Amino acid sequence: MTTADILFRPDLLAKYSANGPRYTSYPTALQFRDDFDSEHYARAAADPGAAETDLSLYFHIPFCDTVCFYCGCNKVATKNRSRAKPYLEQIRREIELQAQLFDTARPVSQLHWGGGTPTFLSLDQMSELMAATRDHFRLRPDNEGEYSIEIDPREASADTIVHLRALGFNRLSLGVQDFDPIVQQAINRVQPLELTEDVIGAARASGFQSVSVDLIYGLPHQTVGSFARTLDTMLSLAPDRLSVFGYAHMPHLFKMQRQMDAAALPSPQERLALLRLVTERLTAAGYVYIGMDHFALPTDELARAQAQRTLHRNFQGYSTRADCDLIGFGASSIGKVGDVYVQNAKDLPGYAAAIGGGRLALTRGVRLTADDRLRRDIITELMCNLELRFDEVEAAHCVHFPTAFAPELERLREFEKDGLVARSTNRIEVLPAGRMLVRNIAMVFDRYLGAQRAERFSRTV
Repeated sequence: MTTADILFRPDLLAKYSANGPRYTSYPTALQFRDDFDSEHYARAAADPGAAETDLSLYFHIPFCDTVCFYCGCNKVATKNRSRAKPYLEQIRREIELQAQLFDTARPVSQLHWGGGTPTFLSLDQMSELMAATRDHFRLRPDNEGEYSIEIDPREASADTIVHLRALGFNRLSLGVQDFDPIVQQAINRVQPLELTEDVIGAARASGFQSVSVDLIYGLPHQTVGSFARTLDTMLSLAPDRLSVFGYAHMPHLFKMQRQMDAAALPSPQERLALLRLVTERLTAAGYVYIGMDHFALPTDELARAQAQRTLHRNFQGYSTRADCDLIGFGASSIGKVGDVYVQNAKDLPGYAAAIGGGRLALTRGVRLTADDRLRRDIITELMCNLELRFDEVEAAHCVHFPTAFAPELERLREFEKDGLVARSTNRIEVLPAGRMLVRNIAMVFDRYLGAQRAERFSRTV
């Protein structure tokens, strides 16, 4: 029996397929309140105990030259490059405002530029933004920090990659989605293979520590045969990590998805066949299945962290930096400081007005309760390290786990019967067949899920 045979159980995937959170946070962003008191954020930032943790910085660059029809990100499609200049001026001011709240002696061990398309910026603008960051925050040395950026190969030459490495970036994430030209036309992302090869080659030559690639299954006109060719091509490029997401068709939320022919989407049975293909090809090639949609080479830091039970999740997904306070910069960015989650204004005018008025652009947020913190730790352990040890939870939160979570443990019996989890007197273990359904397992411990509209979430399979 192959690894894929153990991981992929079509009967169980069909049985448990449902809409559910990805748990980049708990509570999820649906629990953020518009009447959030931003003073909670300021107090959390000033807490003397917070100085013991490192900082993580996230910068949202929303601009895209061309819109991809599948995309559900907060973005601004424009060919007007001059729009970046005032936005960067606002981010520089936001950096100053945020730095005033924190002990800037705290080191930064993680930094990420996302979007949109960060490489929409010119090389000079990238340099200026990184310089402003270093003026106000102390970044750890290259061999101690994780500094990543999302790349669109259509917007990045080999010179761009060399420049980014010189700025201090040491991890690269690039979108591909599919190499098939028919699929690329359908999703409005025409990206010749040569562009991707050039970016990955430049990253290797420049000394990037890790290269991650995004693919998507379930797109219009995809077939098992066509996606097999995409996977074979990608494996020849040997990225350190692969994220193979299931496309979430939610045109009621993302109007641009209406540009695609819904009749050309793979059927539920075809989606399962595509997912099995992904599992077979990547595990046979030696990639470790981390969970959900993520695969990594055994030598990659992500796989090593999971083996050592130090893997974590934050608003960017799986992370090897567990205890950082996250500061978000730019429109729609999300931060986590202590027991507080916050989000900036999503629209550019609202963001600009707040920053121009000399105040942070925080518009939504939530302050976690003791129960939130408890359930966050449970969900994180299950999602990341595939194991929950009751004694660790009890020591950290002063609860008797079997008593406090008796209803949840009862609901897990069905998962046990189906071979997705194993439970003993002191722990829950996610079995190999449960890895693809780990979101469903985590959902058992989500106190808010019943009151949330399921259509706000993507399918778990």
